[in-house]
Amino acid sequence: MVGEKDFYHGLLFSVEALVFGLLAIFFLLYTRGVGRQYVTYWAVSLFSLSAHQLCLAIETQLNDLSVIALEKVLLTVGIQVSFYFHLCALLLGIYSAVSKQIISKKITNSIFILSALFALMATLLYGFEVNEVYNRFYLRESLPAFVMGCGLLLTAFYLYNLPKKYFSAHILIVYSLIMGGRYVLFSFLSIVLINEYWFRPLAELLIYFDLGAFTLLAFTLLIWMQGAERSIATSAMNKAQYLGKHDSLTGALNRQQVMEKLPLIIEKTASNQQNLAVFLLDIKGFKFVNDTYGLKVGDAILGEIARRLDESIFLPQVVGRLSGDSFVFIIDGVDEKQQAAAIEHLHGLISRAYHIKQHKVLLQCSVGYCLYPGDGGLAEDLLQKANLALAQAESQNVATVKYKTGMQSHGRRLLAMEKEIRDGFENNEFVLYFQPQLNLLNNRIEGFEALVRWQHQERGLLQPASFLPDIESLNLLSDLDIYVLERACQTIARLQKAYHRRVTIAVNITAVEFQDPKLIVNIQALLFKYQITPRCLDLEITENVVMTEIATAMNTIVILQNMGIKVSIDDFGTGYSSLAYLRKLPIDKIKIDRSFIEEVASNDSDLTIVKSMVELSHGLGKRVLAEGVETEEQLRVLRNIGCDAVQGYYISKPIPEEALKKYFSR
Repeated sequence: MVGEKDFYHGLLFSVEALVFGLLAIFFLLYTRGVGRQYVTYWAVSLFSLSAHQLCLAIETQLNDLSVIALEKVLLTVGIQVSFYFHLCALLLGIYSAVSKQIISKKITNSIFILSALFALMATLLYGFEVNEVYNRFYLRESLPAFVMGCGLLLTAFYLYNLPKKYFSAHILIVYSLIMGGRYVLFSFLSIVLINEYWFRPLAELLIYFDLGAFTLLAFTLLIWMQGAERSIATSAMNKAQYLGKHDSLTGALNRQQVMEKLPLIIEKTASNQQNLAVFLLDIKGFKFVNDTYGLKVGDAILGEIARRLDESIFLPQVVGRLSGDSFVFIIDGVDEKQQAAAIEHLHGLISRAYHIKQHKVLLQCSVGYCLYPGDGGLAEDLLQKANLALAQAESQNVATVKYKTGMQSHGRRLLAMEKEIRDGFENNEFVLYFQPQLNLLNNRIEGFEALVRWQHQERGLLQPASFLPDIESLNLLSDLDIYVLERACQTIARLQKAYHRRVTIAVNITAVEFQDPKLIVNIQALLFKYQITPRCLDLEITENVVMTEIATAMNTIVILQNMGIKVSIDDFGTGYSSLAYLRKLPIDKIKIDRSFIEEVASNDSDLTIVKSMVELSHGLGKRVLAEGVETEEQLRVLRNIGCDAVQGYYISKPIPEEALKKYFSR
């Protein structure tokens, strides 16, 4: 009869081991896809529980051996170590899931090593002494039960005090209370009443009780994981909607939303017979901040500026970021006295010291502004006139300028700038820098993105932000595109001749040039002139370029691809409803915008968005390249989720053509 009972107990433990092992594999596969640390801990916890039940199953078949036999002692070591590993991994996973903090490998390894040593001590202390039956039982049964019980009761207390609890957390609280009480009570009973006749039947009954409890635990963890992912997905969707209306860096409204909201405010102001003040702010010398302290400090300062403006005591109707370091600040119901106070207030907000990463940064701003209804009645008109006032403030190096009728300073500056830009084209002052693109499948450079700089005769090497707005205002974007295309083709030809290798160079094409019917003819002429293969040219367009005239854009893309030229979508995710039309576009590759990459290694929402983009693109047969990779952790995450290629400062900053030889030297 005893042999038959051992057989059934062994069969029961084996089934449990199989079930928990399969669940652990499911958790492990899941964590490989999304990289959640708490899921990894729970996979380890279930693997340990599976190992524990398997060891118990084997133990039921070895009752003929002495308790001090080496085989029996080694098996007991497995039982004890797996038991403590199960508890440690479960508690670490709960803490990681609740706190959303990453537990270091050093702490994790230390906890598991200590628990293994503790289990070895408890097993071997009286492991080979025949007469120490009770002490051996206390160390192997009573002590683990007490530790488990205390751990689960503390978990229940920890979860109960959470401000926000999901359904699965309530289940886990009940589970922890019941199982914690069960283990603590068993620990005391096993010490005090071990010789009672009913103790052994109670221990056998607990085998079946634990089976149900462990199964409930496994499915509770599954429910928790599903609920957490649903919450992350909802947060990701909300963030995507938010980013569509706000500047991703500062949280302020973007230019498009400013243009949509301002007419509504004008209408409301008119009905209340009030006036409106539209202020444009430009931060002085902000390029120096980026160059001196780094882009991250610069980005943090821009975010702080937006926060200060938004929390202004003047209760602004609109706070927006129009471009790199330019902001709009709109208030209503202001008279002349309040205008002066608002101007002083704005300069005070900007000039207050910024303490970022142990750096103290002091800034000043130029302000240009105009009034509704005195200076105009349309949103576009008001912003244009405020911009004219701002341009005069900057050109005359004064703090604030109010728009006046007949103000022409901006026009004169643009006129002078046009001559400089055209001379720059003629004298080849615009030069190309190249940023390598790393293929993550073979860890080789697969191409370079061409980025334009202006080697100005008087002002030195200028970044695009210093001249592109003027080129756009002067309607010279098409001239710049043709210029950059020709310089890129020249570079491809020179590299092919020097190194006898095909080099792919990506060139950004603006909406103006992409919609030009002469684009195809111009490219064909360049390919013939420099005798280069079309596959070496990769044209990058933004989502907005396509959506401006989608039928024309799609026809152009098809013709280019038939020629053998690659076409990619640049800054993916920042424009129109990307996911709705991506499947219709015959493109080769999408480039995920850097705003999604900045926190991909630390922000679950960004990780979910980027992972969805990668999976969607791969499902449609498109390759994926991530921009703005600046850390090893970002690279690791992108590699794990299947991104095809990356570029960014972690791989290499943009470099001149002369520096490219290191990528081709054998």
